Amino acid sequence: MFGPSRVFHHREFSARALVEAKQDRVITLCLPAKDEAATVGEIVSMVQRHLVAEVPLVDEILVVDDGSADDTAAVARAAGARVEHSADLLPELGPGTGKGEAMWKGLSAARGDIVVWCDADITNFGSRFVTGLLGPLLTEPTVGFAKGFYDRPVGGMVGAGGRNTELVARPVIALLHPHLSGIMQPLSGEYGGRRDVLEAVPFVQGYGVDLGLLIDISSRFGLGAIGQVDLGVRMHRNRTLDELSPQALAIMQTAFTKAHLGVGSAATLLRPGLEPLPMEHVERPPLASLAREPRTA
Repeated sequence: MFGPSRVFHHREFSARALVEAKQDRVITLCLPAKDEAATVGEIVSMVQRHLVAEVPLVDEILVVDDGSADDTAAVARAAGARVEHSADLLPELGPGTGKGEAMWKGLSAARGDIVVWCDADITNFGSRFVTGLLGPLLTEPTVGFAKGFYDRPVGGMVGAGGRNTELVARPVIALLHPHLSGIMQPLSGEYGGRRDVLEAVPFVQGYGVDLGLLIDISSRFGLGAIGQVDLGVRMHRNRTLDELSPQALAIMQTAFTKAHLGVGSAATLLRPGLEPLPMEHVERPPLASLAREPRTA
């Protein structure tokens, strides 16, 4: 088991230096997206310009469309991404839903030896989100998973975590998974890892995936295998409380289930004026445990 999680800053890593450190490894940037036509195109275009054409660091930009009702897929494809629909990947394993499902399916389809995920709703996206996460993975042999953290401007003020981070994730981590209390943004959607690490752990299907990966990777590989990277300031679409409460329940279900407690794996979220929302903690197995065809170059 390695020691505590190390902390890095995105400014420590330049794209050109990382190309040298990359050697012959293939790098995939994966964007799970649902109804993000307003932002995904600019993100893909920026990476295509600066980290594919200008500096050959990223080998593949993969957008996994999770059932979008808007033009997310068309916009991403026009900007230069390879687009896959989550429902079309590994169909023999049955249907699934949610962010974690799209990420797991994306990992199965990605060509990369290193895979980095970023949320597709970031409005101030820059190369630092990718180079910062790749830095420790390409230069530090003991780091198998890189987790981003950042400041989030809210109401004209710069703060740390969002509402679910501060009101749900940090308290439940303190109670059930205190070894992760030093993770500054446990719910950040910006992270990546070496394929051997990522394929060794399960993926929670829904919004619990961010916390679930931290718990499982730290349990299997040690907290020292997780590097944290300061990505600066992150701006994105803020969600309503009606959208946040299912996320909060999913986070709690994941925390309880991973702590081997017999409650919280299935529940119905009841909210005044809204339809009951049944929710269940469901995981996809480690990809390494599945017999699959070899990835194509």
